[in-house]
Amino acid sequence: MGTLGKAREAPRKPSNGCRAGPKARLEAKPAANPLPSHPSLAQITQFRMMVSLGHLAKGASLDELIDSCIQSFDADGNLCRSNQLLQVMLTMHRIIISSADLLQKVIALYKDALAKNSPGLCLKICYFIRYWITEFWIMFKMDAGLTHTMEEFQELVKANGEELHCRLIDTTQINARDWSRKLTQRIKSNTSKKRKVSLLFDHLEPEELSEHLTYLEFKSFRRISFSDYQNYLVNSCVKENPTMERSIALCNGISQWVQLMVLSRPTPQLRAEVFIKFIQVAQKLHQLQNFNTLMAVIGGLCHSSISRLKETSSHVPHEINKVLGEMTELLSSCRNYDNYRRAYGECTHFKIPILGVHLKDLISLYEAMPDYLEDGKVNVHKLLALYNHINELVQLQEVAPPLDANKDLVHLLTLSLDLYYTEDEIYELSYAREPRNHRAPSVFKNYDHDQDGYISQEEFEKIAASFPFSFCVMDKDREGLISRDEITAYFMRASSIYSKLGLGFPHNFQETTYLKPTFCDNCAGFLWGVIKQGYRCKGNQYSESR
Repeated sequence: MGTLGKAREAPRKPSNGCRAGPKARLEAKPAANPLPSHPSLAQITQFRMMVSLGHLAKGASLDELIDSCIQSFDADGNLCRSNQLLQVMLTMHRIIISSADLLQKVIALYKDALAKNSPGLCLKICYFIRYWITEFWIMFKMDAGLTHTMEEFQELVKANGEELHCRLIDTTQINARDWSRKLTQRIKSNTSKKRKVSLLFDHLEPEELSEHLTYLEFKSFRRISFSDYQNYLVNSCVKENPTMERSIALCNGISQWVQLMVLSRPTPQLRAEVFIKFIQVAQKLHQLQNFNTLMAVIGGLCHSSISRLKETSSHVPHEINKVLGEMTELLSSCRNYDNYRRAYGECTHFKIPILGVHLKDLISLYEAMPDYLEDGKVNVHKLLALYNHINELVQLQEVAPPLDANKDLVHLLTLSLDLYYTEDEIYELSYAREPRNHRAPSVFKNYDHDQDGYISQEEFEKIAASFPFSFCVMDKDREGLISRDEITAYFMRASSIYSKLGLGFPHNFQETTYLKPTFCDNCAGFLWGVIKQGYRCKGNQYSESR
């Protein structure tokens, strides 16, 4: 699939009685302590875990790691050492081996212990399996291969008449567990399902709107489980990962909604008012430390369908543009999102990260470090690093947002964001509001510094050097100078000749959001960013850099 990298510019008062409705709260497990703001928390945690693992931290065979996990239990089934290795192995093992294959290795150890008449080891193996079932029961709920292998193990234990062992590895309670994760249904496109772009925008103040957007964002973010992050690593995309698909769809939906809300107003003055209101929403989102929705809102305001509206921009006050500049600088991808990372690291308590940035970090770490060391041992350092990065994201779900939400408004806002507009339709609306200005070609404007309506022959040659045609007679009116009309005629004639030769411009590039790691076809560079990371040719899927 052709892709083209895109340069990034560093992208409460009562409301008609809306507060009277029932309140909706997102409950979260009580956090023992506020989340630290130290920027190197993951590194500190990883260092402590490396120390606790001793010699295993330098690398170990898979058999050594499994044996160490089994030996973590005493004869009564209690943990006799830190559970850190257990946590890392049972959450991150899929990087090196499937869950079903890991269980097969454990079953082989159980059979070997039976053959050697080692009841103590058999019991410890069952304690290990019980811990796996108890702490990570969702794996047995979701992984058909693991479930099938577990059934084989249960049959083996039952055939040997080990009643205690059978009870320890019983999985029937899993089906009775509260399925609190509530699987999200996959988003299905329905182009016939178009609604008004807003059912409540005019009736909410910026603070109230930002709070309800944050409520929806956190509700989506907290559904992403440890396994979802792990699946993203293994598959390198969000396909077959509905909770992440839903989160990304929400972010894109907010960005599109922002664009449509601006474009829904008929006059430049009214569009500017909507633009200003969304800047105020962005400021409130920043105060709430909701960086993911902040990225979506600013991304919508900076989208080319909005930024091209010069008449609208003329009605936006300087101070509003200054705030926009500060926000785009904060969210800029420059230096690997350095400004965002510093701001995010300083935040305490509730915060929602820019998910795409942290998913990129996971992929980068996953690709940069080998699964195995030169001596064939498992790279435990890699497992620990990935575990800590994912665990840090999961821990954020434990701190609920400091706000209440009106259930009726949440429902209406959800409907407003449920939009089905294509990029082409948004651009059509943008051009309908403010048509293209053909009277001032940008190439001419960029070279006519004194605004006298002429450019020099030397300046024209710089322009012509970028194009494959040099056959038009120029400079008809003034010696050494070329007028606006002449350069317009040059491009019109060139386009006509190019078309007659069957050499029509071969690409139709459009801004594109990529849901999995993607590289530029021209320079082979990674397309950084969260949304609208690059351009893709809609016609022949071919690309080249600018």
